[in-house]
Amino acid sequence: MKLKVGVMGATGMVGQRFIMALQGHPWFELSVLMASSNSAGKKYRDAAKWYLKDEIPAGISDMVVEEINKKVADKYGLDIVFSAIPAEVAREVEASFAESIAVFSNTSTYRMDKDVPLLVPEVNPEHLGIIEVQRRNRGWEGFIVTNPNCSTAGLVVPLKPIIDNYGIKSVNVTTMQALSGAGYEGVPSMAILDNLIPFIKGEEDKMEIEPHKILGRLEKNEFKYAGFEAFASCNRVNVLDGHTEAAFVYTDKDFEIEDVKKKLREFEGEPQKMGLPTAPKPPIVLMDKDDRPQPRFDRDLGGGMAVSVGRVRKKREKLLKFVCLSHNTIRGAAGASVLNAELAYKKKLF
Repeated sequence: MKLKVGVMGATGMVGQRFIMALQGHPWFELSVLMASSNSAGKKYRDAAKWYLKDEIPAGISDMVVEEINKKVADKYGLDIVFSAIPAEVAREVEASFAESIAVFSNTSTYRMDKDVPLLVPEVNPEHLGIIEVQRRNRGWEGFIVTNPNCSTAGLVVPLKPIIDNYGIKSVNVTTMQALSGAGYEGVPSMAILDNLIPFIKGEEDKMEIEPHKILGRLEKNEFKYAGFEAFASCNRVNVLDGHTEAAFVYTDKDFEIEDVKKKLREFEGEPQKMGLPTAPKPPIVLMDKDDRPQPRFDRDLGGGMAVSVGRVRKKREKLLKFVCLSHNTIRGAAGASVLNAELAYKKKLF
């Protein structure tokens, strides 16, 4: 029997990605769509402006949207809730669900809390070990697991084999982030056409903080953050989907460039070893052509869950350069949360 799943924020762009990610899922059954009071009581096709190129899946159009409320979990007997709601309302709402069921959140509200995992399953699956502490601290039967900022999600996957094999002293990254990261109405067309915007509110702070938690260790029920310096410059560009990042990594140990490429090419994490349904194989697609990766050609690799890495170069001793690309609303949002839920389920956390 499949687990019953609900999606909060189902009418938005990330909510729609959740709907697509859950279609035909072998373990999870999408049972209820939740949104604000403005959408509640309407059929989904009337409540949502559908943004994706694929049609609304059969069976979803006629589902009646429920208003976000903890009572909905009881009404539908939910086992899991995926959250794509605004950060400013998430703390109270997500906590109300986590009192009794598992919550997998795409919002930033709980990411840096001391008892909440900020999870990228290929990178830090052991961080799920904090769940029992979270339950004990908060008196919950359920729990909250978060996934990181969309740009952070794409960066930490290639950083994982680098930090494990060579150590990291500092990371300097410049992002070229897609429009979908701001939502359908987030960037006016007159602002981005023939233009690049070298500022995204809050983005640089997240990218400079979140990798330390993700690439750190869980010791004695506490997160020990990774100690490298991080510098980020985040830019909005005229691309629909797919965040591209140029990274400069100063390592602790020197390296041979072909060895780095081998480590990236052969990298796999627990999701691949466990055969989780949403896990891409391989998680890193290494590209040899000088002009790849490119969003238009490479963002959908691995069902949008793979991270493409190219232009891997050695600048000088201990200084590595590469470009990575990830799909911001799949690997960086909905797909990441679904993969988090799969890992937690296989580890029998719910």
